[in-house]
Amino acid sequence: MVLIKKLDLFILKKFLLVFFGAFFVTLFVFMMQFTWQQLDKLVGKGLTADVLAEFFWYMAITIVPMSLPMSVLLASLISFGNMGEKLELLSMKAAGISLVRIMRPVGVLAVGFMVLLFHFQNKTLPDAQLKLRTLIFSLKQTSPALEIPEGVFYNGVPSFNLYVEKKNVATGMLYNLMVYKTDEGFDKAQIVVADSGRMEMTDDKMHLVLDIWGGEQFENLNGGQAGQMGVKNNPSDRETFRYKRFIIDFDSNFDRMDEEQLRGMPSAKNLVQLDESIDSVNAELDSIGRAYYKELIPRAKPLAQVKKNKMKLAPSASVQENDSGDAAAPSVEANAASARVPIANAKPTEAENANDKLASALRMARNDVSRAKAELEWRSSLTEDEERYVRRHRMEWHQKFTLSLACLFFFLIGAPLGAIVRKGGLGMPAVISVVIFIIYYLMNTLGSKMAKDGTWDVVFGMWMSTAVLAPTGIWLTYKSNRDSVVFNIDAYIAVVKRFFGIRSARHVTRKEVIIDDPDYTRLATDIDVLRADLQGYAKLHRLQRPPNYLRLFFRNEPGDAVAITERVEAVVEELSNTDDLRILNQLRRIPVMYTHSHAAPFDRPWLNKACGALLPIGLVFWMRSWRFRLRLLRDLRQTSRTFEKIQEYVAEKVVPKEINDFKEYSDPIAPNNPNNQS
Repeated sequence: MVLIKKLDLFILKKFLLVFFGAFFVTLFVFMMQFTWQQLDKLVGKGLTADVLAEFFWYMAITIVPMSLPMSVLLASLISFGNMGEKLELLSMKAAGISLVRIMRPVGVLAVGFMVLLFHFQNKTLPDAQLKLRTLIFSLKQTSPALEIPEGVFYNGVPSFNLYVEKKNVATGMLYNLMVYKTDEGFDKAQIVVADSGRMEMTDDKMHLVLDIWGGEQFENLNGGQAGQMGVKNNPSDRETFRYKRFIIDFDSNFDRMDEEQLRGMPSAKNLVQLDESIDSVNAELDSIGRAYYKELIPRAKPLAQVKKNKMKLAPSASVQENDSGDAAAPSVEANAASARVPIANAKPTEAENANDKLASALRMARNDVSRAKAELEWRSSLTEDEERYVRRHRMEWHQKFTLSLACLFFFLIGAPLGAIVRKGGLGMPAVISVVIFIIYYLMNTLGSKMAKDGTWDVVFGMWMSTAVLAPTGIWLTYKSNRDSVVFNIDAYIAVVKRFFGIRSARHVTRKEVIIDDPDYTRLATDIDVLRADLQGYAKLHRLQRPPNYLRLFFRNEPGDAVAITERVEAVVEELSNTDDLRILNQLRRIPVMYTHSHAAPFDRPWLNKACGALLPIGLVFWMRSWRFRLRLLRDLRQTSRTFEKIQEYVAEKVVPKEINDFKEYSDPIAPNNPNNQS
C-alpha cells in the first residue's frame, strides 16, 4: 500500500513552493525590524564585515521561532487560495474527497514543523541567543568611530571638545581649530586655538594623535577661584606655539565580552536547565522564608505580651457599677486624680527626668520601627527579584511549547481560510495573515507582560494566545469542511434578523401571464375556515398574556402556528394569480408572520432548559418570547381583517354552478363539450 499518493504529492508541491518563499520573506521582514531596533549600536562603530556577518547570522537564527509559524500561515492561505481560485479544490470535492483529506498531507508536514521547531528551540536557540546578546552588549560598549563634523562642537573624544570650521576629507587636515581640554579636570581646563591640525589613529587603535600648528593655549591657574565674586585678577597661562602634539587615550577596538556573564539568561537555557534554575531558586526562597519566620517569632512575642497586658488592665480602668446599677463616675474621676497626684507633687527635676526618659523611649521605639521597616523592605525587594527571576524562567519554559504549537494552529486557520476565500497571490491572503498574526502577537505580548509583572499567572498569560488560536482553527476547519458560509455577510444579517424578528415587506405584483386562475369558489370556503382558525389560535394560546416561565422553558409544547402560516401563504400564493388589482392590494397588507420563539426560544428542548436554568439569560429570552407573542397576536388580527376584505372581492368572482355548467356546455371550444367531437 502506497502511503503517499499522487494527490498528496501534488498538494505538498503546491504548499512547499509557496512556503519557502514565504519563510524567507517573513525572515527578512523580521530581520529588518530587529536591525532597526539595534541600529544605534551598529552605525558609526567602524565594525568589520566578519562582525556584521556574525551579528546577522545569529539574529536570523533567533528570529526563526517567530518566522516559521507566520510562514506556515501565509503559505497555507496562499496555496489553498490558489487551489480554490483555480477550481482545483472544487474538482477534488467533486471526486468525493473531503477538505480534511485534502489538508492531511500539509497537516502532517505542519506537525513535523512543530516538532522540529521545538527541538530547535531546545537545542540550537539557547546558544544562538547567548552569542547574540553577548555580541549586542559588546557592540554597545564599543567606542564610536571618529567622525568630526564641521561647524559644531564634537564631544566623541573623551575629555576633549573639538570645533572645526573646515576640513579636507582627502588630506585629513582640519582648519581653524578650537579645543577644550578637560583631561586634568574641569578646574584646570585648557583652551587651545590653532590655525590647522590633523587627527590620526595609532596602529593599535588604542590612542588618538592630534597634531596642531600655529596656535595659542590658555590655562586658568587660579583653579576653583576663577570667576568668583570679589576676585579682581585671575592669573592665567598663555602659550604661543608653532607645533604641538596631543596623545589621547581612545580605544576603538571591538572587545568581545565574556559569554559566561550572560549564561544566566532564561533564553540561553534549555528545558532541563530551566527546570534546574527554577527548582534551585524556589528552594532558596523557601529557606529564606523559613529564616525570616524564625527571626520574626521573637519579635512577635513581646507584642503579644503587651496586647495581653492591655487586655488585663482594661477592666480596672473601666467604669464600675454599684449595687443600684448606676455608673460609679466619681470613683473613676478619683482614680484619675490620684494617678495625677504623684506627677503634680513631684519635684521639677524628677518630672523632667521622667519626661526625658519617656521621650528617649519613644525615640528608640521609632528608630526600632524604622530599622525593622527598612529591613523588611530590603528583604521584600530581594524576594521580589527572586520571584521575578523564577517567572522569567517559567515564561521561557512555556514559550518553547506555545511557539511550537503555533505552527499547527496557524495551519488549521490558514488552510480553511484559503479554501473559503478562494483568492491566491500576495493580495488578500497576505492582508488576512498579517491581521491574524498581529492579533496573535498582541495577545502574546499582553500575556507575557502580565505574567512578567506577576499580575496574571504565568500559565494563563503564556497560553492565552494558544487558547484563542486552537478553537478558532478547529471551528474554521469544521465550517470549511461542511462548506458552511463563514464570510457571507448576508448569512449573519439573516441570523440577526431572525433573533430580533425583523421582517421584510410582502411584495405582490400583477403577473403579465396567468396560467392557472384562482379557484374562487374553493378559496371562499378556505378563507372562512382560515379566519376561524386564526381567531381560535389567538384565544387558545392566550397570546395577549405573558408566557408562563416554566411552561416556556421546561414544559414547552410546539404550537400549530407554523401550519397556520403555511396555509396563509398557500392562499396568498394562489390569489396572487388574480388579475383583480383590489385583491392584489389587499394581499400586500398581509404581514409576513414570524412564528418562531413565541412558544419556545429554541427548537431543541435541552437548550431551552439550559437557558431557563440561567435566570438572567432566561429573563432576556422570556421578554423576547412575550414580544413575539404580542406581535403574532397583532399579525393574526391584521390577517383576519384583510382576509375579510378579500372575501368580499372573492364573492364577486364566484359564478353560480348552473351558469358555469351552461357555459361549459355551450362553449364550442371547451374540451369537455360533448357536441365538440371531431
